[in-house]
Amino acid sequence: MADDFSLRYGDLLTGSYDCVDRIVLNAFYPLGYQPGGLRVWWRRWHDDSDEELDNTHLMRLAGRFARRVKAWGAANDVPVIFCKAGERKHRIAEQYLAEHEVGIGVFLVLAAKAPAPVWKVKRSAAGRIVNIERRREYVNHYSFHIMDPVWGHVTIKMSGHPPFGAQVMLNGHEYVARQAEAAGIAFSKVGNCFTAVADPVGLARIADALSQEAAVGRLSQVCQRWIYSACLCFALDLDEQQRSGFAYGFAVYQLEYSRNLIFADGYRMQQVFDAVVDRTRSRLDVPKIRTVFGTAQRPRRTRRSSSVIEAAIETPSYFDLKKSAR
Repeated sequence: MADDFSLRYGDLLTGSYDCVDRIVLNAFYPLGYQPGGLRVWWRRWHDDSDEELDNTHLMRLAGRFARRVKAWGAANDVPVIFCKAGERKHRIAEQYLAEHEVGIGVFLVLAAKAPAPVWKVKRSAAGRIVNIERRREYVNHYSFHIMDPVWGHVTIKMSGHPPFGAQVMLNGHEYVARQAEAAGIAFSKVGNCFTAVADPVGLARIADALSQEAAVGRLSQVCQRWIYSACLCFALDLDEQQRSGFAYGFAVYQLEYSRNLIFADGYRMQQVFDAVVDRTRSRLDVPKIRTVFGTAQRPRRTRRSSSVIEAAIETPSYFDLKKSAR
């Protein structure tokens, strides 16, 4: 469906396509987020006994996860890197891909601390469970970077503590690129931008597939393909997963949708882009920015210096999009 902008500049375009961009799915084990559910899962796993359901054994699970990941990485020549706070993990993965040829499967594991649910079990003097409390703490998460035959670069970030919550991160443009290659459609691509396409209509048809109901099945397939055998296996092997009935549910956490316009001439495209930016800059002043971001309603900060909104003149740098724009 054409929008006003596309209609206004239609004479300058050779084609367009809509594409789902970033997709983030939350993966969760429903029983693992309630005290009673955690106990049911543990008893299934341990022959209907919860005698060992305590803080020590729960922490051992997290330690076992870490040891297994490091041992597997060393045995299979897959780097396992523990990142410091503030490091951009996706940049590390991008650099690794630029410098190495990778095959299908896990090619990199990045570990870093992030908040996640952690269970604390309190027992009486007689050894009976009197309380199971869920807290939120900073614990190690493991980002498994995977090369998938259908979706390309997929990342699954998983907590090392029960209930092993995870996020599955995919890129719709990589899916479209893989399918275009399979269909024999020639193209050039820079990042998430198709800079040249031999068959724009065919590419648009492939991209539209992610906007249809059948996309749910495609997402389910890629999740099922990797999350148990390549990630959860470090916490629970396949037999333990089956015996305890551990099965993830999935929900959409983030979804980005992009409309991409393919310009016939790069110079004219740059002119249009600059004009739109200038028009927006003249209307988006500091008072409006304060309204958009709700600065006045922000809670007081604990830092010594508070945030300040100011107007600044910047000199941007541009790069050649090769007659294409998103």
